[in-house]
Amino acid sequence: MHDRPDKAKLLNRLSRVEGHVRGIAKMIEEDRYCIDILTQVRAARAALAKVESEMLKTHLSHCIEGAIVSGDAEQQRTKARELIELLERAR
Repeated sequence: MHDRPDKAKLLNRLSRVEGHVRGIAKMIEEDRYCIDILTQVRAARAALAKVESEMLKTHLSHCIEGAIVSGDAEQQRTKARELIELLERAR
């Protein structure tokens, strides 16, 4: 765990995702047009993907870089394994 300089930005993005999802639920309740709903689903997915991308950048530039700089081979293997496992789960 560490302080995240982009914490406020990430939380703001997640709040927007949350708003999108609430809006999508309301659109479904109101029997809105499918394409309109799907457009909002894509927007929510894109916003969530941006959060994922920012988190990955932070992980690479802080956690993985820190493991490399430390010279600790076990820590390097652990960080690499964690990232590989994460990417494999995303398939």
